[in-house]
This record gives sequence, C-alpha cells and structure tokens, in this order.
Amino acid sequence: MSTSMSKAGPTVTVRLPGAWLGAVVLAGALLGFGAAFAVGPVAHWLMDVFGGAPAPLRLAARLPLGWAVAVLTVVGGVGGAVVAGAWKDESPVVEVGAGSVVVRRDGTGRHVERAYVAEVFIDRRELVLRGADGREHVRTWVESALNGRLREAFERQGYPWLGTADPHEAEFIPWVDHGPGLDEPAHALLRTRQRALTDEKSGAADEARDELRALGISVRDRGKAQQYRRA
Repeated sequence: MSTSMSKAGPTVTVRLPGAWLGAVVLAGALLGFGAAFAVGPVAHWLMDVFGGAPAPLRLAARLPLGWAVAVLTVVGGVGGAVVAGAWKDESPVVEVGAGSVVVRRDGTGRHVERAYVAEVFIDRRELVLRGADGREHVRTWVESALNGRLREAFERQGYPWLGTADPHEAEFIPWVDHGPGLDEPAHALLRTRQRALTDEKSGAADEARDELRALGISVRDRGKAQQYRRA
C-alpha cells in the first residue's frame, strides 16, 4: 500500500502497448505461414482416413506452395488483426491526471474528479476507483499485465493506491433473487444484469451496474454469479 507520492506530473495514459497488438498480428501471420506447409499433408490424411476434407482445406492443398504460403500468411495476418482489434476494444484506456481520471472503453468514457477518489485498487482483474462514501465510481476489467503500469500512473499523480486485493472483500454478499437485504428495484436491476451477462450483452450489463451504483450498490462477478455490497 502506498499513499505518498512525488510531485504530480502530466497526465499518464495506460493502454495496451501497440507492440503487443502487433505481436498478435505477427503471430497470426506466422501461423498462416506454417499452415501453408502442413495443409497438403493434412488434407491428404483426411482424405485417406475419412474419405473427405473440408472444401477450404482441399482448395488450399491444391495451390502451388508459393501461392499457399502467400495466401495463408495474409489470411493468418488478417485473423491476427481481428483478434488484436477485439483485444484492444475490450481493454480500457486509463488517463490518470493530477485532477481527474478518465476511463474509456467501447466508445464510452467515465470521468472521475480526483476529489471523489478515496481508494484505487485491483480486484482480481478489475480496476476499481472508490469514493469516501463507499461508492465505486469505476469498476472495469483490465489486462493483468498492465497492473504495474497502472500502479505507477496512480502513484505518480498522488492517488491512494491500495494494491491488488479488494480491501472490502468481506463486505460482498452473493446475490440471491428475492433474498433479504435488497428491495425489489435492486433485485430487478440485478436480474436485468444477469440476463445481459448470460446473453453476452456487455453494454446492457454496464448500464444496469450504473443504475445500481446510483442506488449505492456495488456489484462484481465471481464466475457466473453476482455479488453485491452496499456503500
């Protein structure tokens, strides 16, 4: 835990490094390159054993080696670019300034003034900014490899960094529909969020979390179950 800091400097931005994304594209291209040499033997083996092979595989096997190398390397690179793009979209960009923090993700952003931030920590793989009133202003997934950079950014600006464990772990309660401790509006929002998570609708899940936050309820996920804590 560290709450002391050196003099705050310019805004520090933490995001996935471009080199990491480039490495994913390169890995896809290399896989495509290697596949060019394996596609023929694999197609012939499938034909011999099962009497057939998928049409794309048969087509690739008919290409001259030079063409197969070129085509599959490009295809692999494009596939790597798609994966890298999805990874980039899922990972937030965190701008840590002396006076405020901005967290951007999926085309949206959340701005939190420094005066409202009493605690900053990582809860498993989620970055959490919590206020003195107990409410969570931000809870968002982050790549664990960025934990060190996040710590450095927040400490450089003088924010109260509390480490990589939720200091309020014991306060969370597993959500049970219609269970005691919550009123019906809160249960309804948790039901909505559970459906959104099941349907992989992250936007709707985030909206429900925001509404719960307005009610003074923090929510997090543990596997397929939701847990909540009152501010």
